[in-house]
Amino acid sequence: MSIQEILASSGGALVILITLVQIAPIKVNPWSAIGKMIGKALNGDVIAKLNEVQGRLDEHIRIDDERNADAHRVQILRFNRELLQDNIPHTQEDFIEALSEIDFYERYCKEHPEYENNRAVLAIQNIERVYSEMLERHNFGNA
Repeated sequence: MSIQEILASSGGALVILITLVQIAPIKVNPWSAIGKMIGKALNGDVIAKLNEVQGRLDEHIRIDDERNADAHRVQILRFNRELLQDNIPHTQEDFIEALSEIDFYERYCKEHPEYENNRAVLAIQNIERVYSEMLERHNFGNA
């Protein structure tokens, strides 16, 4: 079959037209569209499985993030308990570390309103109050 016969047939003309449209500086890309359709047809099962895995991964990440926030809350509550016992001296660095835990925990709670929080509100207030008092008196422990 010669080039003239190919060009004369409707199939050849369609191929040339699609190629020209693909090359032309317009946003219609028929080869890309055809390739995507074929790709979706061939990979439909893989795409569905990937979507399922992505959903499970998102759930694991959410659970891990919540556990991390829980761990920060535990540190806040532990530090507050030490302050209430009043027999453990704390340095300014101890307070800075506790305030860092508070910052992380409060930021996470604000960014994730679905996360059950408000479990450390009074502990946070107490830590901040004691820190302010110690700053005013310059009375940090020597430990």
